[in-house]
Amino acid sequence: MKHALRSALCCVLLLLSAPALADSVIIGTVMSAENKKPIADVVVTATSPNLMGEQVVVTDSEGNYRIPQLPPGVYTLRFDKENYRPFSRSDIPLRLDRTVRVNVELLPESFAEEMIVVTGGGSSAPPLDFGAIGRSISDFFSGGKKNANPPPPPPPPSSNPTPAPPTPERTVTLPQQPFSDMYFQSYGVNPTIDTEEERFSTFSVDVDRASYALARGYLERGALPDEQAVRVEEFVNSFDYGYRSDPEAPFSVHVEGFPSPSRKGYHVVHIGLKAREVSREERKPAHLVFVIDVSGSMNIENRLGLVKRALKLLVDELDERDRVSIAVYGSTARPVLGPTSAFEKNKLFAAIDGLSSDGATNAQAGIELGYSIASEHLLEGGINRVILCSDGVANNGITDADGIWERVRAQASKGITLTTVGFGMGNYNDVLMERLAQVGEGNYAYVDQLEEARRIFVQNLTGTLQVVAKDVKLQVEFDRKAVARYRLVGYENRVLAKEQFADDRVDAGEVGAGHSVTAIYEVKLREPAESFATLRIRYKAPEGGDSKEMEKHLPSSILRPAYGRTAPPTRLSYVAAAFAEKLRGSYWVRTLSWPQLVSLWEELDEPLRDRPDVRELGALIRKAQGLDRRTDRFEQLAPVVSMDFDRVPVIK
Repeated sequence: MKHALRSALCCVLLLLSAPALADSVIIGTVMSAENKKPIADVVVTATSPNLMGEQVVVTDSEGNYRIPQLPPGVYTLRFDKENYRPFSRSDIPLRLDRTVRVNVELLPESFAEEMIVVTGGGSSAPPLDFGAIGRSISDFFSGGKKNANPPPPPPPPSSNPTPAPPTPERTVTLPQQPFSDMYFQSYGVNPTIDTEEERFSTFSVDVDRASYALARGYLERGALPDEQAVRVEEFVNSFDYGYRSDPEAPFSVHVEGFPSPSRKGYHVVHIGLKAREVSREERKPAHLVFVIDVSGSMNIENRLGLVKRALKLLVDELDERDRVSIAVYGSTARPVLGPTSAFEKNKLFAAIDGLSSDGATNAQAGIELGYSIASEHLLEGGINRVILCSDGVANNGITDADGIWERVRAQASKGITLTTVGFGMGNYNDVLMERLAQVGEGNYAYVDQLEEARRIFVQNLTGTLQVVAKDVKLQVEFDRKAVARYRLVGYENRVLAKEQFADDRVDAGEVGAGHSVTAIYEVKLREPAESFATLRIRYKAPEGGDSKEMEKHLPSSILRPAYGRTAPPTRLSYVAAAFAEKLRGSYWVRTLSWPQLVSLWEELDEPLRDRPDVRELGALIRKAQGLDRRTDRFEQLAPVVSMDFDRVPVIK
């Protein structure tokens, strides 16, 4: 798991460092050579010496695929699909600002003829690899980059045929798509682990909810979200479960469990933490440096307009203790307003109203200017935060990813944190925005509507700004006598090795005042026991220093006999998690239909079910039910009627 996390992170950094990131695209359609019908769920892997890593996408129900944000270069594409012969196509030239179409027809494994490939560019196809491959179903379908080292194309035979002359590159003008160039990174789906092999589950906390807001943006526009955009923990942490804080401790702990409605033989265990509250009057004074993307991409879908309205909401909540600075960036970065008292609201509103869109997107220049202003006007003993408002597109200026991360880390170590707030649907880089906030020890939010901005900047202002614990890690040690297997639902990109729990050098998540963190586990019990696990929480003070540790035993008495016997907030957390699992196509919710999920939501009981955010969740579930035309992609290989609830089957 540690290796997989490190590999995924490397891919993110390398992809972000590539030049001309959002300019060149490979598209195409994959069809069956037998009946000319499109093939869905084909894994398409793009590699290139210029890419340094790989990009992986999956064909949709019409057999179409699209690989955006590629640097110019010569590419190899590999096409993998169960029951079809794998195929590799190399020597595909891709120029700057061009779109190349590569259509492919795959043969079923039973066919003996050669495959047919139709491409708009590049030289003739190399000899084809008809060898069978064996890999886990989860490798194909858990989303994103699956195989860090895909099998290379086979070597050419000894008799070298004369290559066909290259055909002219054909570019394709694509129709404007409402959700094009959405860049996400998938980290797969956590495995089910045998406690005999590893009884410790360790991860960094995450209080963000950007993924849920992004999914809502998709659904309200009449489309299912990209499966790679779904992070289960951010769905779960989008809701208030009514935890009470403990004034005598940095965190209060709330645990409850029940038999899983979807996974036979397993219990769902809900673990919730609540950080100590800080009143508005007790909040530290703040210097907030807004770094606002005013590039051309921010002039669509009213992005900059929504930024302006969101910032006005925030300014209205600040008081005379606080100062605000504003900087913008397009092709270059420039200051708009120096440190100004939040008491001078008219002056701040006038500066916000005067923002207009132009130029390319030099995100690096904007971030560095924001840090420069914050550093020059550091508020000793207060909150010093850069707030980046952008669609995450960075097609000019970001050329050294490692250098950026080091500078962001260095500023965070000085007490200047970074919050990223995303705007826009289509032409949006979720990976960059999440990673910047993570390295900058801040929060990542996505604003799809003004009400979301109100929640972030008004209702939860103190928690958004004031950190009460940093480098917060959770570790659950399962009792092998009581628990046979377990799975952490979500937090795939936050998983840590057990040794990293006590290592104070390992960076982890930050928790703001009053913030809550919820985690969902699936556990398979062995035999009754007084306690089935031990929860440990490790954290540092906001100022840093050595970490402290809390420990709490999880008694079996918290396991209820049925879903309906648990507290309504516990049920809500499961519905949110199951909704995310359904959207990302997790193997483990195959037995839970959309109507069943709606029924579970209806069992939340009043008044919780009538709360606006919970009522909205029910509406989104119903929208997803109406939009979901996906077939069960596991059925042919692992029928639901004979499904193994302990492990994902492997294709031999």
